[in-house]
Amino acid sequence: MQPGDYPPARGNIAEPVEGNAERSVEQTLTRLRAIDLKSSPPAAPEAPLTLEDLYRTHRMRLIRLALLLVDEPATAEDVVQEAFTGLHRNWGGLRDAAAAVGYLRTAVVNGSRSVLRRRKTAREYTPPHAVNARSAESLAMLTAEHQGVVKALSQLPPRQREVLVLRYYGNLTEAEIAEAAGISKGTVKSTASRALEALQKIMNTP
Repeated sequence: MQPGDYPPARGNIAEPVEGNAERSVEQTLTRLRAIDLKSSPPAAPEAPLTLEDLYRTHRMRLIRLALLLVDEPATAEDVVQEAFTGLHRNWGGLRDAAAAVGYLRTAVVNGSRSVLRRRKTAREYTPPHAVNARSAESLAMLTAEHQGVVKALSQLPPRQREVLVLRYYGNLTEAEIAEAAGISKGTVKSTASRALEALQKIMNTP
């Protein structure tokens, strides 16, 4: 496997985290995704798609996605709320559920980028040390090793973090990541490679 190539999904999500960055981030975010999926309400089968259905089914997973990008629960919730507000405004132009979910993912990524840009210009910003119970619940269920990977992930540049989070937590293909992040498939691949190299250095630093 070449750097930047994505491995196939693995069935055993409870394996111990290994030293390899790609393996570690895959195991950690796959585990986190499984925890969040288990706690999410199922979609109503064969029912007409409504905004309420999407909100009920996808809101918490989108908040987790935003939280992995911005690190602050209240801000993540604001980003997702704004994404759903935008979806409501554009509801008539969406063709199906997949398009609606794609819209939400892109809106969350763009909203998270805006937050990080504002943060960069704020001289007094200090990352929070505590999170509220609801947002921390899934993370608390991870082992210390997995939590260490999430912490290392938060130290990556925003674009690199986006690509890894969308791939391993969002379980998206290169094409889907490219659409959500507004970049080319080639950029997805090269960014993933750089992100994994950077993550390996962070994880190897005492």
